[in-house]
Amino acid sequence: MLIGCYTDESMEDIILVRVYGKKTELFVDRENEVRNFRILHSHSCGPELYCTFQNGICYEFVKGTVLDKWLVREPTIYRLVAMEMARIHSIKPENGHPVKPVLWKKLSTYLSLINASMIDSRVSEWFQREVPSFDIIASEIEALKKQLSEIKSPAVLCHNDLLCKNIIYNKAKGFVKFIDYEYSGCNYQAYDIGNHFNEFAGVSDVNYKLYPSQELQRDWLATYLETYKQCNSMELTVTDLEVNKLYVQVCKYALWQKRHSQNGLTPAVPGSSYAVAEDSQKQGLYQLCQVPVMQW
Repeated sequence: MLIGCYTDESMEDIILVRVYGKKTELFVDRENEVRNFRILHSHSCGPELYCTFQNGICYEFVKGTVLDKWLVREPTIYRLVAMEMARIHSIKPENGHPVKPVLWKKLSTYLSLINASMIDSRVSEWFQREVPSFDIIASEIEALKKQLSEIKSPAVLCHNDLLCKNIIYNKAKGFVKFIDYEYSGCNYQAYDIGNHFNEFAGVSDVNYKLYPSQELQRDWLATYLETYKQCNSMELTVTDLEVNKLYVQVCKYALWQKRHSQNGLTPAVPGSSYAVAEDSQKQGLYQLCQVPVMQW
């Protein structure tokens, strides 16, 4: 639940209060969320966190327009998104030590939650009818881990859930900011970008005809690399070879995510919702906090 609090009708000084959903702590590391909230704010990449309480947080409201599937493909805006992501990806760990990508740990947690929820007959019946067996899913994830780890995409601080509604565009000041850090953490650079590209197709009403064109992707990636190099004190010139390399890496992660979304069980874990859908084309007949099904 998200509540906006203000003292007058002008709504100039809005404070947001978010109350966590029941049992979301089974999958979301709330301490990590708060830590990354503060890190991003300290680097001018996120709003200020005012306070925390047992089942929620209170933080600054970011003024601007929430992106949609049309705004996100406008050149002026998507280049700002690429630049902001590059800045976040350039934030170094606080202790200076390398950290492991969160992806595989989240997948392991996800599988454990699925296994635990099989005691509910409704969940068990749904999985038997709609998705491969638990053993097949587990073995496929191991194969994916081996293949994707060979891509050698660097581990960076990622948002991990950059759908359109998590991007705020301030036209007057010419910037974008990302919000909602529940799934933020160290992850593969190409994963975060590929996840964002998949979000061009929508969430509840997915249409992959809206997936960004190769031309848009390459322009996005070139803009990203320019800012990423600048933030990391690297040679500023971006070559076609560098764009091609990142493009291939991003495509591999994006295709993996897309494939599993079409199977009805998407292991794009950082951007999950806590619901089980009876039919991937419908809203779902019921919800269970124990079983997260991915949003695309």
